[in-house]
Formats: sequence, C-alpha cells, structure tokens
Amino acid sequence: MATNSELYTRREKAVAKGVSNLAPIFAEKAQGGIVTDVEGREYIDFAGGIGVLNVGHCHPKVVAAIKEQAEKLTHSCFHIVMYEGYVALAEKVCSIVPGDFPKKAALFNTGAEAVENAIKIARYATGKPGVIAFEKGFHGRTLLTMSLTSKVKPYKFGFGPYAPEIYRIPYADCYRCPMGKAYPSCGVACADLLRNFFISYSAAENIACLLVEPITGEGGFLTPPPEYFHKLKAICEEVGIVFIADEVQTGMGRTGKMLAMEHWGVVPDLTCMAKSMGAGMPISAVAGKAELMDAPHVGGLGGTYGGNPISCAASLAAIEVLQSDGFLDRANELGQRFRSRLEALQKMYPIIGDIRGKGPMLALEIVKDPKTKEPDAAKTKAIASQCVANGLILLTCGNFGNVIRTLMPLVITDEELERAMVILEEAIAAHAA
Repeated sequence: MATNSELYTRREKAVAKGVSNLAPIFAEKAQGGIVTDVEGREYIDFAGGIGVLNVGHCHPKVVAAIKEQAEKLTHSCFHIVMYEGYVALAEKVCSIVPGDFPKKAALFNTGAEAVENAIKIARYATGKPGVIAFEKGFHGRTLLTMSLTSKVKPYKFGFGPYAPEIYRIPYADCYRCPMGKAYPSCGVACADLLRNFFISYSAAENIACLLVEPITGEGGFLTPPPEYFHKLKAICEEVGIVFIADEVQTGMGRTGKMLAMEHWGVVPDLTCMAKSMGAGMPISAVAGKAELMDAPHVGGLGGTYGGNPISCAASLAAIEVLQSDGFLDRANELGQRFRSRLEALQKMYPIIGDIRGKGPMLALEIVKDPKTKEPDAAKTKAIASQCVANGLILLTCGNFGNVIRTLMPLVITDEELERAMVILEEAIAAHAA
C-alpha cells in the first residue's frame, strides 16, 4: 500500500491547488471515533468530517442500511420514479423539526443546497427578494451561499461578483460585543439591531427572510444569550419575515439535542439540515411550515440526486441511532466532562480567552492577552498542528482563525476522550507562554 508521502505526491500532481487539506494524512479506514491512516497510525477524530459523523465512522446500523439499499435501488431520481425512502425521510425530518403546525420537507444533497432552497422557498412565498444574514456566518460555497457567508478569505476572495439583495447585521457575541456592551445589562441590544436595519438599509417590505445559525460554525461557535432568538423571531413575525434556522452543523444531536434551536425554545419557520443527517452520505433537507414549503410551483424544487435512495437509507438509520435511548444523554455527558476540563485549563492558561458552545459542541478562543482579547491565530494553529502530530485531529475556525472547535463523534469512548483531552492539554501547555 502507498504511504502518506507517496499519495500526497500524487495528490499534488492531480488535485487542484484550491482544494485544501488539514494535514498530509490519507485515511485507510475509520470506526467510531478513530481514523486509521494508510500507514496504520490511529488518530482520535475531533473533526468528524466537519460535523458529519455524530453517530461515528461506519456505524454498523448505517453500514447495514447502505448495503441493503445498494442491492435494491441505487438511483432512479425521485422526480422520475419515486421510492419509499424519500417519503419516509421527509416524514422523519418533519417530526424532528419543532412547531405545532402542518409541515412538509424537500430533500437535497448538501448543506449549501438546503440553504439555497430555503431562500428560494422564502422568496417565492413572500414575493420579496431581500435576505438578511449575519456577520461571522457561514452557509456554503455556491454563489448564493458564498454571498451569504461572511468570511472573505478563503471562501469569497476572488470569486465575485456576488448575488444581490444580501444584507448583513452583527451576530450576538458576548465575548466581543459588537456594541461594546456587557450581558445581561445590555438587554440583548444586539437583537434590536434588526429594527435599526429596516431604517438604515432596507425596508421590511423588501425582506423575504432572516437566515441564522443557532451557533456559528466557521464563525467561531458563537453562542447567543437566552433572549436573543426570541427577540429576533418576534421581530420577524411582527414584520412578516420568514425565520430560517441553518442547522446544518448544529443539528442532529451535535449540541445534545436533535436541533440546537430547542435550547432556546424558538420555532423557526424553515429549518435547514445536512451533515450528520446522513452519517457520511450526502443528504440534506429543508423542512418547516407546509404553506411555505408548498408555495413554489411544481418543478420549482429538486435536482437529479436529491434524496438519493442510498443516502435516504443511511439517514433513516443514523436518525434511529440518534433517537435511541440514552444517545443524547451520553452526548450531553461528553459535553459536561469536556467543558469542565476546558474550564480547568482556562484557569491555568490565560491564552484561553473564552469557552463557549452547547453540549458537546464546544470551542475555546485563543488570545494573546485575556484583557485586550487580541486574537492569537499563530498559537491556535500551532496548538492544532501539535495535536494532529500527536494523534488528535482538530479543527480551527473563527474570523480571526483563533478558535479551536470540537466536533468529535458522539460515540467516542471514555478512553478515547481522555486521550484526546491529554493531547490537547499538552499542546496548550506547550504554547501557553
């Protein structure tokens, strides 16, 4: 078998330069929370394929469902010849999405497709073109979703012009408040910026929807205070704007609940899902109010591969695992244990400026000085690199590149979690000075 080095040489010759890689590692197999490379070295996976593997690598139930479906039907295109898996998955995601109202769903391939179609639905239903997104938000790499995404490099630089009628307002960031205030005395004034927007940028009569991540993914796992989404949703209802939750990364158990918005008790009009919904297979969905979902004309939604039979089977199996007894309880236990270790580290090492997130979706922000909160991207990169070198796959994020995020499979064992925490602690200690 080829070595990592040999494969990387081939990769350099055949793969486009614009396709990035975390490290020169090539996986040969993976199981649960462990990835094994082509040279036999094991890595604890705290990336999870960027939040795709909440039920772990190659979960037996998912693998069995894929095998069984692959022997029956691999593709027909749901628009041409229908199949039960699509309908069953649509029923399932409608049951997961909160709200005491009739719901419908449509299936697609990726998170970006889900977001893009949610925007299409909202525009069609309201007859209005404008979309409000948030600073530090990430929604994908297509033209429309790239336009919605906030971070310029590497996602947007050189790829313009962008889609029109996209507006942006600051996101709630209690660590670096965009208004220079402090919670809770601020009264969550950042949510009121939405009202100011209608005065200074675009009238509510021009806005179809507001799109928001419950916890920002690429933006650094920013986690709003309890009142934030309630205030945003109330304003949206008041002026007739569709409230869309992008749960692509936060959904399917990542925060200890099936959907992160459950933490705030807020019911979106439309919800976008993907990533861990398919346990590694490409599948996504938009689900929500039936009157919105039914607004576009017949043929206005879809795509050749959307809701592929094998992906539907994988998703149904993954959701069954996620909803099994004790699974989310275990996820929350992981989150509590990991947060307590991070908080202990924060007391020891001032470079950890902030710890945030919900359940096992946690992040720590690395700073040069806890008082000035100056970001330290160099140390963040060094910590992550040392972790990878020592057998822990770890991702960074945030607009300043100074946030370490954890997206470990929720099936990770106690022993694997302990090893991972030791590796992370050693890396932070090594670069804390």
